[in-house]
Amino acid sequence: MPFVQVLMLSMIFIVVLLVLYFVPVGMWIQGIVSLGLGRIRIVDLIRMRLRKISPRLVTDGVINLHKAGLESISTDMLETHFLAGGNVQNVVSALIASDKASIPLTFETATAIDLAGRDVNDAVKTSVYPKVIDCPTDGKVSAVAKDGIQLMAKARVTVRTNIEQLVGGATDDTIIARVGEGIVSAIGSSANYKIVLENPDAISKAVLAKGLDSGSAYSILSIDIADVDVGKNVGAQLDADQAEADKQVAQAKAESRRAMAVAEEQEMTARVQEMKAKVVEAEAEVPRAMSQAFRDGNMGIMDFYKMENVKSDTSMRDSIADNDINPNDESSGK
Repeated sequence: MPFVQVLMLSMIFIVVLLVLYFVPVGMWIQGIVSLGLGRIRIVDLIRMRLRKISPRLVTDGVINLHKAGLESISTDMLETHFLAGGNVQNVVSALIASDKASIPLTFETATAIDLAGRDVNDAVKTSVYPKVIDCPTDGKVSAVAKDGIQLMAKARVTVRTNIEQLVGGATDDTIIARVGEGIVSAIGSSANYKIVLENPDAISKAVLAKGLDSGSAYSILSIDIADVDVGKNVGAQLDADQAEADKQVAQAKAESRRAMAVAEEQEMTARVQEMKAKVVEAEAEVPRAMSQAFRDGNMGIMDFYKMENVKSDTSMRDSIADNDINPNDESSGK
């Protein structure tokens, strides 16, 4: 008999635990005390348990919203957002913060921002307290003025979240890229690097005038140039590189002309040798022609002796002429 009583008590205890789990009476009583009868029904809490929705999360969210004056948001709306994979606690905090800061934010907009993967609570905080973005995140933006001097600048951009464009709007990386491009353009359009150093505020004004926050999730409030450093003389370095390149081109052209001259000289030498060979060949034909003339009767023996005398006279005259031109050579030889 005692065993049966223990078994019955155990079964009763288990049943009570199951009932208390599926029927969160404590949260129902909390809802009645906080919001009054009928705001949070016991049936809704049981349905949440069966649909694997945290009743505590939804109950606390509805109570906080109603206490903040946002009575139009019901438990069904929070349940739907939870089942869609949203962060109910973030949405509730964002709606309360935006209402207190007089920032227009509807429940539909807040849930859309949350489901898009953005932190809606952080977005509302940034709308109230603007944040500062370093541009660039690491290092500095490098640009060259018209006089060829390199300048390296770092900017601090103060932005505020634009709730209306948060879904589909550009993020921090786009703002950083646009501001960096604007700084490069502003420095590049400066006639002298000293102008930029004397008035860095001109860069901020030029960049702000471009409307860089269009299509982004932020509104740019200000752009402040935190630091500007002077870098290399890029213009002089480029001129030196160009001069070196021109020098190499001129050297290559001169080497090409020299090679052509050497080739032409060698060609002329070959031609001279060719002509000498032709002269020797022609001289070799003279005896043959003379013998043929003797055989044909076109030349007699007296003609031959006359020709030999002429050759001897010519040789003698050449020898005398050489002695007259170079008399010192003979004396030095003696």
